[in-house]
Amino acid sequence: MNKKDYYEVLGVSKTATDEEIKRAFRKLAKEYHPDNKQTGNEEKFKEVGEAYAILSDPTKRKQYDQFGHQAFTNNGNAGFSGFSADDIDLSDIFSDLFGGSFSGFGGGFNFGGNSRTSSKRPRKGEDSLVSVPLSFEEAIFGCKKTISLELNDVCDKCHGAGGFKESKCPECGGSGRIISEQRSLFGVFQTQISCTRCGGTGRIFAEECNKCRGLGNIRAKKDIEVTIPEGVDTGYQLRISGKGSAGSNGGPNGDIYLEFKVKEHEIFKREDEDIYLHVPLTLTEAILGCKKEIPTLTGNVILEVKPGTQANDKVKLKGKGVKRINSIGRGNMYVVFDVIIPTRLSSTQKKLIKELSSTILDDEAPFKTFNKYI
Repeated sequence: MNKKDYYEVLGVSKTATDEEIKRAFRKLAKEYHPDNKQTGNEEKFKEVGEAYAILSDPTKRKQYDQFGHQAFTNNGNAGFSGFSADDIDLSDIFSDLFGGSFSGFGGGFNFGGNSRTSSKRPRKGEDSLVSVPLSFEEAIFGCKKTISLELNDVCDKCHGAGGFKESKCPECGGSGRIISEQRSLFGVFQTQISCTRCGGTGRIFAEECNKCRGLGNIRAKKDIEVTIPEGVDTGYQLRISGKGSAGSNGGPNGDIYLEFKVKEHEIFKREDEDIYLHVPLTLTEAILGCKKEIPTLTGNVILEVKPGTQANDKVKLKGKGVKRINSIGRGNMYVVFDVIIPTRLSSTQKKLIKELSSTILDDEAPFKTFNKYI
């Protein structure tokens, strides 16, 4: 399918509210559903459903806004691998639109509740988003971290089944759904809901697992060791594939997303892959020039300060910045000079400054230009 912008597919802006997104989807789903004889379009319907599945989920929408369609592929550091538009339950939308299942006028709309297929098909486990604090050095140079979190894990007693001695549900005959019909002048309305006895699975157990209480999974604490690459920054997300909560009906585990929050450094300031360092100079160092030892990310270096250096003059140290993630390149380091004006002077120092001012400072070009207007 041609991956169009999901916001364009639904005809909403990128700042649209959840209600605006839902309203747009209702309209388009009704228009393009394949059972609609006049305007039905299966490809468009799938496209609209996929767009809604992403934009109606806060976590997936945030990923899409940050990474685009790349967030939902198996490539790259971020994404929801294995995404399917079938993952979204449209029954609440369609029941609002059509009041249940409808057949008539030579065709039919089948918009009931959870079907046998959706109840029993393998489902991927939930994704987890974890905030990870990092020191400035850990983010710059990379590190290993042990992340502790609670996840849904497969019950080791019933192995995810939820019970023992399985049999077909006698209430729904194993279909997982209950259908009722109501006739009217406009045709036959069908109401389809999940079977309350088996929960839509189509099966029951003679003995429920007392460890997971029939859920098939339990809450468990896990420690996961991860390698954090060099150069991450606040807001960057790293996907740990297949380490999230357990899936259901044999589905794969979800993913874990680590979102980093980096502590600021005392003297280094970071802007993307570049590092800025403000270096203080005395008046004499700025006027006469000097050699100054300064710190960098990889150790101290000797920097030559030119005579006549002005406040906010800047020097670039190429390749002394932060490593670009998944790349061999690095950013640059920029040294910004701060000329410090003393606030307390001895009488001797004041005398020397006055002599200096009367000899050379007033001859500088900026003073001559300014003094013409006085």
